Amino acid sequence: MAAFVGYIVQSNGITFPWPAVGGGVGTLTGSPPEQWDALPDAAKWQIILFVGFLEWFSEAAGTHYMRGGKPGQFPRFDESKELVPHPVPIGSLYDPFGFHKNKSEEAKAAGLVKELNNGRLAQIGIIGFLAAQKVEGSVPLLKGVVSHYDGEPMAPFG
Repeated sequence: MAAFVGYIVQSNGITFPWPAVGGGVGTLTGSPPEQWDALPDAAKWQIILFVGFLEWFSEAAGTHYMRGGKPGQFPRFDESKELVPHPVPIGSLYDPFGFHKNKSEEAKAAGLVKELNNGRLAQIGIIGFLAAQKVEGSVPLLKGVVSHYDGEPMAPFG
């Protein structure tokens, strides 16, 4: 869902007021895939390795949903301190401030269904944006809305 919202924000030219990365790159412009291409390889590796760490941590500290775990439940950092290389100031990525700790099980179940459905729709949306940029006319509603992209959106380096 963050990718879909981020795509819309970036496409509308909304950027941070400070340079995106060091080394003179400055503010990234263009479509989101063009912005990704403009990032230095070191920045791309930081993003990929961080997401890889989160995937590894969820498998090492939690129970996979195909083995009896709960879909969408990410393990708490403060319950697996031996797996984290340094102190983490938050215990939970889902609810770092404890706003939802007193929710009923029914409300949590309804929220999980909403999260899964919204996540699926966001995946369709981001792939639709990427397809419309790569193959003109592939998504008729986006024709003329997104700019054409000549690169390879599914190749992180290249």
